[in-house]
Amino acid sequence: MAETIHPFYEAHRGALEAAMRHRLDLAEAMLRERAHRADIEGIRHEVMGEFEIVLTQMPYVGGAASRMSDFFMRLIGFMAISRVLQRHAVPVPVIGEIERETYKAQLLTVSEEERLAAGRQFMSPENQALLREQAAQSVTGAHQDAFPEDFVYDFVEPGPGDDFEFGIDYRACGFCKFAARHGDKEILPNICGLDFDAYATRGIRLERTQTLAGGASHCNFRFSRMG
Repeated sequence: MAETIHPFYEAHRGALEAAMRHRLDLAEAMLRERAHRADIEGIRHEVMGEFEIVLTQMPYVGGAASRMSDFFMRLIGFMAISRVLQRHAVPVPVIGEIERETYKAQLLTVSEEERLAAGRQFMSPENQALLREQAAQSVTGAHQDAFPEDFVYDFVEPGPGDDFEFGIDYRACGFCKFAARHGDKEILPNICGLDFDAYATRGIRLERTQTLAGGASHCNFRFSRMG
């Protein structure tokens, strides 16, 4: 295990820690009611300590040049929450419920106007062109040699009769690699469950029928606009 945080993540450390503290604030009632934890301050301290460990484990996948860096920075903290609650014998499905509701509450603290604007940008032709470009790069040997812990994915165009605007097939998942390396496979599906709210709160419908974490050959993300 690395003992230091990569400089790219170190530069964002303040924001990452603030987001974690905010999540713990939002989760407090659920931790009391569903996880039956009374020592909230103790849990908070333990989670922040585990988050420091997670930050040293987080792989570098290209920094600002890679869209997947943002995925890691937004979601990897849930690994810390899961590890701590699992050590306190909270069932994994309950951990997943707490994390998903907490994440949705955190997403909804952003104004609807801003969230929907982000959704329109994600679905825009310009962003789809970028996704095609980065997908093509992700499958190259040079990229995989440089960033072995990164995601590998294909851009999917809709065919005749399809009712989605575009899709992404993830053939390799950075979170799956992370979980396999650090013993987090049991809690990995909780991370997968966060995707639906992440897109729905931005006005995007995500359809997905299989995941790598569930044993499939790829994760089949299909995107369309709500309403």
